[in-house]
Amino acid sequence: MESAWAEAVAGFLARPEAETRAGYFDFALDDPNPAARRLERIVAWRCRVLALPYGDQGLLISRALYNIIGGFAPLPLMEDVDLVRRLGRHRLARLGVRCLTSATRYRRGGYWRRPLRNLFCLSLYLAGASPRHIARIYG
Repeated sequence: MESAWAEAVAGFLARPEAETRAGYFDFALDDPNPAARRLERIVAWRCRVLALPYGDQGLLISRALYNIIGGFAPLPLMEDVDLVRRLGRHRLARLGVRCLTSATRYRRGGYWRRPLRNLFCLSLYLAGASPRHIARIYG
């Protein structure tokens, strides 16, 4: 995470709405490859337009709100998407600082192939496919 993350977290937690909203960090990869910057922009768009930050970005959520929405569902995959959808757009707040994530799986799986597979899996999930079935595709 960036050096400003502590201040961003403290600022979020100091707000009265911190008990009723969840904060999320900006997705960042530890790879200087231009493909990593492209993927970061795509994820930023997904968060802004679709209100779908994923767990690998880091979610900051109070225990009270976590309990209200029922916590993580016992799913083999898409548990973060399920949680964020139950939170809803109105309870999500962008923290504005980056959470640095390992790019290993993207380097291994490809900067095009892996995100396309993730999008396919998300589409299946949103269409009602079983998370168990999706997990087999995801690998």
